[in-house]
Amino acid sequence: MSTTKPRIGITLGDCAGIGPEIVDLALKSGGVPDSAEYVVIGRQPNCKAGEPTIETARAAATALEEAVTLARRGELDAIVTGPVHKARMYEAGFKFPGQTEFFAERCGVKNFAMCLTGGKITVGLVTTHIPLSKVSSALKQSEIVRVGLLLADFLRSRSKNPPRIAVAGLNPHAGESGRIGREEIEIINPAVSELSAIGKDRQSGFGRQSAIFTGPHSPDTVFHRAIQGDFDAVLCMYHDQGLIPLKLHAFHEGVNVTLGLPFPRTSPDHGTAFEIAGKRIARPDSMLAAINLAVELASKPSRS
Repeated sequence: MSTTKPRIGITLGDCAGIGPEIVDLALKSGGVPDSAEYVVIGRQPNCKAGEPTIETARAAATALEEAVTLARRGELDAIVTGPVHKARMYEAGFKFPGQTEFFAERCGVKNFAMCLTGGKITVGLVTTHIPLSKVSSALKQSEIVRVGLLLADFLRSRSKNPPRIAVAGLNPHAGESGRIGREEIEIINPAVSELSAIGKDRQSGFGRQSAIFTGPHSPDTVFHRAIQGDFDAVLCMYHDQGLIPLKLHAFHEGVNVTLGLPFPRTSPDHGTAFEIAGKRIARPDSMLAAINLAVELASKPSRS
């Protein structure tokens, strides 16, 4: 194993937002490990705080391209991305729903997923940036299993214990035995059974099953149980099912993680906050958490 420090690339995001501020505050806070080297990526065009332009969006996109190129060359061990303004990014020619999809495409990765972690909650998302009206038709047993396994790999990278993953239902009360929807019976429950079988077949290094999956659990209680310590993570069926409880519980410490990439990629779980940019009141907590998690993951001798 190399004794060199891991190199963490950090993009500023849209420089009209709070990205440059929180990166600067985080790196000067004394709260980032000195066991890593930090490389700030991106050139800031002339801009006014709180006023995004096509130029600031293009600069943010260029920084992403530079970061992923360096990481694929092995010159970075992890990437932390600052917040971008998606509407402006689209106007500048950015064709991806978000940064998660950008990194997956640039790395040629099909098996990827979005995970968020903060405080006592970690969530994995089976579906992400699609309208709520399309979630039911998009749910597939194979997708629940695929994302569930990625989530289990992530949790195992951080702990020696077999992760306990609660699979959330889609409908109120997890469908109430089919009275409030049949997705739990026809899709989610078979996926839980398949995940449980795989978790038992795959042995951890300590001779125990590699992951424990249960559910489908009622979405209105499962996050409380996770905070109480019953579960290590919740596998969620759609974007806001996971993000609402996470942001309520750990708004200032949430971290977005892209699962399945050949290198760790993290990001603070908040937006550009143009309304407070330049006022020096932005909190760097989430950026600090994202940097620390990136260092933790990059420092592992092996990663999934």
